[in-house]
Amino acid sequence: MAVEILIIGVIFLFVMNYTGRINANKFIQDNEVYFKKLKEEDWDFYVKAKYGDGVNPDALFNKRIRNGLIIIVVLVLCFISKLNYVTLLFSILGGYLVFKLDYLNIKKYYKAHLHEIDSMLPHYLKSLEILIQHYTVPVAIGKSIDDAPAIFKEGLHELINEINSGNDKIDPYVNFAKEYPVRDSMRMMRLLYRLSLGRQEHKQEQLLAFSKTISNLQQKARETKYKERLEKMEQKTMSMLITTGVGVMILLIFSVLMLMNL
Repeated sequence: MAVEILIIGVIFLFVMNYTGRINANKFIQDNEVYFKKLKEEDWDFYVKAKYGDGVNPDALFNKRIRNGLIIIVVLVLCFISKLNYVTLLFSILGGYLVFKLDYLNIKKYYKAHLHEIDSMLPHYLKSLEILIQHYTVPVAIGKSIDDAPAIFKEGLHELINEINSGNDKIDPYVNFAKEYPVRDSMRMMRLLYRLSLGRQEHKQEQLLAFSKTISNLQQKARETKYKERLEKMEQKTMSMLITTGVGVMILLIFSVLMLMNL
C-alpha cells in the first residue's frame, strides 16, 4: 500500500510542479532568509575552489535545499500509513543528510586538492611581483586579474573595487585573505598592503623582501609536493611487501597442508 501511495504522491507532485501550481524554486526564494541560516560559512570558497567563477554558489546551494526537501516529501509519503513524530523526524533527518552530502563531497574534493590550490598563490604572486616593478600595487593587481588562477579572480575584482572606492586601509587585503584561506594568504596580503604604502624610494627594498618571501613559499610548496610523492611511494612499497608476504605465507601454509595429507 505504501508503494502505491508513494507512486501516486510523486506523480501528483510532478503534475503540480509541471503545471505551476507548486513551484519549489519559488518556495525556496520566498523563504531564502531562513534557508540561508543553513549555509556553511566556507561553502562559497569550496565552490570557487572546485568550479571557479563559472558556477554560482547560491544557485548550487538552492539546489541542495530543493533536493533535501524532495527527499523529505518522498520519505513522508513512504511512511504516510504510519506517520508519527518518529517517522517525521526520520524523514527530516534523511532530507538534511542529502542536503549536507554535497557540502561534504565538495569539502572532501578541496582537501584532496589542497596543496594543488595552495601552490597557485605563490605562482600568482610571482607574476604580480613582476608587474609591481612597473606599476603601483593596486594597478598591478588590476592588470594581473586576467592571467590569475580562476579561483582568485572574483576575490581580486572585489579587492580592486574596494580600493578604487577609496578604501586605502588594510581591510580589502584582509578580506581577500579571509575569503581564500589558503596557506600564508593572510601574511602575503599584509605584505602587499605594506608594499602599497611604501614610498617610491623604498620600493625596491620592499619589493626585494616581498620577492624573498614568495621564493620561500614556492620552495615550501615544492618540498610539500616531494614529501607527498615520497610518502605515496613508501605506502605503495609497503603495500607490495605486505601483499607479497601474505602471498608467500599462504603458499607455505598450503604446501604444509599438502605434505601433511601425503
